[in-house]
Amino acid sequence: MKCSKVCTIRGILKFVEITVNLLVLICVGAAQASVAGFTSFGGLGSFNLNSAYSPFEGTELREVRELDMQFTQMRAPCVYGGVAFSLAAGSLTLLFLVAGAKPVERLTVRLLAAECAFNVLAGASYAAAVGLYLHFVSQVNATEVCQRRERLYARRGYTSMRCAVQGGDAAVALFGVAAACLYCASLVASARALRVVRARRHRPPSGLGERPAGRRSPEGRPGAHAIATLV
Repeated sequence: MKCSKVCTIRGILKFVEITVNLLVLICVGAAQASVAGFTSFGGLGSFNLNSAYSPFEGTELREVRELDMQFTQMRAPCVYGGVAFSLAAGSLTLLFLVAGAKPVERLTVRLLAAECAFNVLAGASYAAAVGLYLHFVSQVNATEVCQRRERLYARRGYTSMRCAVQGGDAAVALFGVAAACLYCASLVASARALRVVRARRHRPPSGLGERPAGRRSPEGRPGAHAIATLV
């Protein structure tokens, strides 16, 4: 019965929000791995420090190692911030999903008000986080470290290490915008549920003890008084 109460508009929106938060988390990690460089620990290229084949040799290999390490460290705040933010947003969304898995008449005004406030905060935070993420990535890509690194890789025929917004970063921004829109839609659903709960609380109680018109009590029926007198 508790699970059946989740399949409401609010519950479905929260399920989708949790999924999008997971996608943001995955894309943040994938974006970092794809641009980390072949010689870095997190690289997904065809060679790394421990491989038998490397197109770089001697001084060039040492230089590309240093550049990969510097570039990875410069992008580290994007990774740590994106992972922490998506995990926090997904965990709080799951918490509200479990707490709100009740019939509407059993939901409290305090819970729905807190849910509305969280939706506003999460939507605004995701919109701001996407802008900050792209701004930070653009700043890192404009550094001399990124430019030298791009030239070294391009010299060996690797054009994927360009100093531009990569597909992984674009996916993070796309899912972040989708999450912001979902939280806005969830705000509308939560506000409607809050209005319903408040209306039910302020509704005057129905007339208990009133007998429907047109129905008489047994004592009011014809002959009942006479029978009682005879007894």
